[in-house]
Amino acid sequence: MDHESVKLIAMAVAAGVGVIGPGIGLGMLVGKALEAIGRNPDAYGKIFSTMILGAALTEALGIIALVAAFLIRFL
Repeated sequence: MDHESVKLIAMAVAAGVGVIGPGIGLGMLVGKALEAIGRNPDAYGKIFSTMILGAALTEALGIIALVAAFLIRFL
């Protein structure tokens, strides 16, 4: 294998593994938020705003993993 092939495989592994965690985390986050809203509808605003903040932070981890994968590929 040449150098470019190794870089492409490393990019694919970094992107794949780096996005799996945030994907699972977002699914759990939204599921638990909907469960909490279902149990206490009066707390919708507080639960929803906290969920959005958590989703943004979780999504940032996925974006960082993709940036790292592209850095592996192009540097």
